[in-house]
Amino acid sequence: MMLESLFVSTGVIALAEIGDKTQLLAFLLAARFKKPVPIILGILIATIFNHGLAGALGSWVTQAVSPEILRWVLGCSFIGMAIWTLIPDKIEEEETQIAQKFGVFGATLVTFFLAEMGDKTQLATVFMAAHYQSAILVVIGTTLGMLIADVPAVFIGNKFANKIPMKLIHGVAALVFAAMGIATLLKIDTFF
Repeated sequence: MMLESLFVSTGVIALAEIGDKTQLLAFLLAARFKKPVPIILGILIATIFNHGLAGALGSWVTQAVSPEILRWVLGCSFIGMAIWTLIPDKIEEEETQIAQKFGVFGATLVTFFLAEMGDKTQLATVFMAAHYQSAILVVIGTTLGMLIADVPAVFIGNKFANKIPMKLIHGVAALVFAAMGIATLLKIDTFF
């Protein structure tokens, strides 16, 4: 179950991140600044901090809530994540204007951290950390998933964004979240 938490969290977040507002932010920052290294480092550090907080919250929840209540909350939350994944994200222009004050790395760090607050990938990290009861592996996995989706976005900028089949990718991520929710509600531990 330990490695499962790493692999599932990596895969689910990589899929859920495609078309997410933080991936759109990566496209936008890359197209605007054309400096991939500070953008990627900003994404990495922001994600570690943001998902680290989410993983800690997920671990705390497992201690504070009874297993039966937690099972229902997590099952319903995963199903909610499946629905939310099907709703396209948009990015607000204000999130990218911070670069003029903090430079490319600082702008990426601040905007990614803030953009991830309450975002579906952050909440999914909370839920998966609670589900797997392995916050460190989940945070490593969700961070890898973010990088798998966002690093290519940095290198291709807006060039290929319109060619990615967003509906299909979001549909697959939604199916995985729904399957996790149903498996949790039915007390099926295999694969999720």
